[in-house]
Amino acid sequence: MRVNRILLSTSLVVVALVLQVSVLARLHLPGAVPDLLLLTVLGLAMVYGHVGGALVGFGAGLLADLAPPADHAAGRYALVLCVIGYLAGLAKPENGRLKSATGPMAVVVAAAVGTTLLYAGVGALVGDTAARHVGLGSLLFTAALYDLLLAPFVVPGIMALARRAEHDPLADTNSAAKAADISSGWLSSGTGLRIGGQRNGFGGLKVKAARARTARAGRIKGVKRL
Repeated sequence: MRVNRILLSTSLVVVALVLQVSVLARLHLPGAVPDLLLLTVLGLAMVYGHVGGALVGFGAGLLADLAPPADHAAGRYALVLCVIGYLAGLAKPENGRLKSATGPMAVVVAAAVGTTLLYAGVGALVGDTAARHVGLGSLLFTAALYDLLLAPFVVPGIMALARRAEHDPLADTNSAAKAADISSGWLSSGTGLRIGGQRNGFGGLKVKAARARTARAGRIKGVKRL
């Protein structure tokens, strides 16, 4: 990943995690907790693609695993968000522009349900049965509902910031330099300048002028011989 992507992703993930732990987790809503970190990963993945989404998801999940008050094995949420980020990156628009909000909203609902199921599944593998006591059906419904209500205020802004960060000034400078080289090469080829026994524009003009003078001189001498 490029430096600007790493800096932006790290900043957004840290802010999302702090808000989720300090604000959203303290609301004590019924069922699941609104997953601001998941929405941040989804917004970045739909701009950076599947590879970038997987990397951002893994980093965000690992940070959530290590940040207090995490009470699960480290790497569990990192695995879940890595898979979700990869899958969400596959939904990246080809031209980078969203035609409607239906696609992103469907991605949010699928990611909320998939994250809950994967988290519960990985927990079952390591002996964590907390999801059974809370009720998996209630968690799925509330997770999808909360994330869907929060998504319009988070995902478009995340995607706009990510697209804006993609405009690298160094890349623009290099592109301008390449365009200047191409323009100068095109202009030089247009004037007929060539090297190594090929046609030379100004030399060709001199040769043509000399041939014209020779032809005129020949015609004049021919007239005198007559």
